[in-house]
Amino acid sequence: MAEALAIAVGKYTYVHEVGKGPPEAIDAHHIVVRRSREKGFNLCLFTLILFAYPTFLLFRQGKLDTLHIWSLVIMALLMRLFLKKPVKKESVLILPAFGVQLETQYGSGKTVRQFVPISRILKPVLTECVTPVTCYWSLSLIIRGEEELMLVFKELRPPVKMLAPIWKALCAAIECGERTETIT
Repeated sequence: MAEALAIAVGKYTYVHEVGKGPPEAIDAHHIVVRRSREKGFNLCLFTLILFAYPTFLLFRQGKLDTLHIWSLVIMALLMRLFLKKPVKKESVLILPAFGVQLETQYGSGKTVRQFVPISRILKPVLTECVTPVTCYWSLSLIIRGEEELMLVFKELRPPVKMLAPIWKALCAAIECGERTETIT
């Protein structure tokens, strides 16, 4: 039976599931995006208003001029922007003897998985990323033979409060993997 711990900060919820015993020795860390119903309602209302105005003018005047056509184009672009690949959940599954599996689950149901063997991971790194506009924390893996860091969370930017326990678990798994390699 797995134990679960959950922490909610802002729009993210962190869920940590720990299995007990050899067959369930998977350490699962999930970052789930909490979607508000209010945002979806506001998006639908905004779209309806943007679509209704040119349609009303079309029926009233019998023709559309360029301003109305542009408002339809802008509405379509905004809808595409808001509905573009929403991520539902990103997960880190740590299998201490084998490696780390990174999963990204999209709102459309598509799941992207990437497995990294424990022998290729040199070290997990918690870094602070600073841009001219924002500052956020990122969890990365230093991979043997790769020049660039591998991001653990490619789409989401969870707070450091959620990244720290995942970083600690990855460090513990890497140290465990190094011990088994030196013994054999």
